[in-house]
Amino acid sequence: MVDFRPAGHVIGRLVVGLGVAMLLPAFLDWFDGNGHWLVFGQTAVITLVAGIALVLACSNSTETGINLQQKFILTTGIWLILPVFGALPFFMGATEARFVDAFFEAMSGLTTTGATVFTGLDHLPRGLLLWRGLMQWFGGIGIIVVALVVLPQLRVGGMQIFRTEGVDTQEDILPRAAATGRSVAWIYLLLTGLCAVAYQWSGLDDFDAVVHAMTTIATGGFANFDDSFTHLGAGTEYVGMLFMLLASLPFLRYMQLVRGNTGPIVRDSQIRGFLLVAIVVVAMLTLWQLVMMPVGQEFAFRKAAFNGISILTGTGYVSDDYGRWGGFPVTLFVLVGLIGGCAGSTTCSIKIFRYQLLIALVVSQIRRLQSPQGVFVPKYDQRKVGEDVISSVMAFFIMFMFTLIVLAIGLGMTGLDMMTAISGSVSALANIGPGLGPVIGPTGNFSSINDTAKWLLAAGMLVGRLELMVVFVLFTADFWRR
Repeated sequence: MVDFRPAGHVIGRLVVGLGVAMLLPAFLDWFDGNGHWLVFGQTAVITLVAGIALVLACSNSTETGINLQQKFILTTGIWLILPVFGALPFFMGATEARFVDAFFEAMSGLTTTGATVFTGLDHLPRGLLLWRGLMQWFGGIGIIVVALVVLPQLRVGGMQIFRTEGVDTQEDILPRAAATGRSVAWIYLLLTGLCAVAYQWSGLDDFDAVVHAMTTIATGGFANFDDSFTHLGAGTEYVGMLFMLLASLPFLRYMQLVRGNTGPIVRDSQIRGFLLVAIVVVAMLTLWQLVMMPVGQEFAFRKAAFNGISILTGTGYVSDDYGRWGGFPVTLFVLVGLIGGCAGSTTCSIKIFRYQLLIALVVSQIRRLQSPQGVFVPKYDQRKVGEDVISSVMAFFIMFMFTLIVLAIGLGMTGLDMMTAISGSVSALANIGPGLGPVIGPTGNFSSINDTAKWLLAAGMLVGRLELMVVFVLFTADFWRR
């Protein structure tokens, strides 16, 4: 019989932390003289009581450790249960959202997707805007720890290739996660602080600078305004570009850099590959605008760079309606959204290293055909790649595309048009945020789609954020027979 207590104990502690975090927007609304602080006070009490009860109920499990089966349950349970409590301020608060909308927003926040169902963001209480930013910020740091500690150990999607990268030890997963989390937290805080200062320098007020810094470093994309970055000015866009790129690099490299080891961040093939893709995407979009649209060089570069980097990193900020740029940019944005940033960062989607491994496999196969007697082994960062990594990456690609197709078909069956269904499935599974078309495109949001589609998209966000296999393994009979 499966023992849920170790996972329940950890989840309970995180729920308690979420309840404590609700006191921050409560204090802000109280400071503003806004009666909405009572809502956060109530939801904080509900969340704290539930979290403490779960911790106490599972407290006798702390000495038993946590096995492989429980690690899968824990990882999925965190991103399934926390959005339920994260939704309470939307459900009970000023938005008066139905639970499906509140859950969608919370799931979008904690998975750093950035898709929203709310309009009138400019007029919401500042406490709710801060809560949206906090959820994405927590989700961002959480997924870094998962990528550095949990996924390599669970051998998910080729992530085991990073087990020798400096954070892998023989210790249990929980102490390792705690130690890695502390190291990541300091770097995460530093980047967030630098980003907030830079946003202030660019012209944002203190509150908007802090909230946008949290959602930028989390590559989440929740903005405080309905039109995202459209009216925020050139300086703010350049700041956003820089920190979206910084947040897309492996945080392990930052940890090594802080310790005085500069070599890995320079030699990392992931970083070089990611930056190369970013340069190519920006160059293509800039050239297209200069040739096809009556715009100046700086404007073309800025809009291409900001929106291209935003989609590539899965942040989802928008500074222009790229849906009107023409067929080629729209197609490019869809493809770019399926790339993502580096493993071990806050970014999402398939990620650069898997494409690099796929290319290495193709090259080795071609060389074998040319020289049948030769021995050619795929390499990554000058290291030989084992068959387990290759098969894991191939399985990830297959499952990602299969899930994408199934999700798109499911969305279409709910009545959504083809453009909305396909781009919505890409947006959710790759955790990008905005889709394409007039409904969920850069100038729209997800408020008008039907409830069934919202539940499907929320499921897609969860599955995509946790690298698919972590969730899908729970639906196999063999998993529960262990």
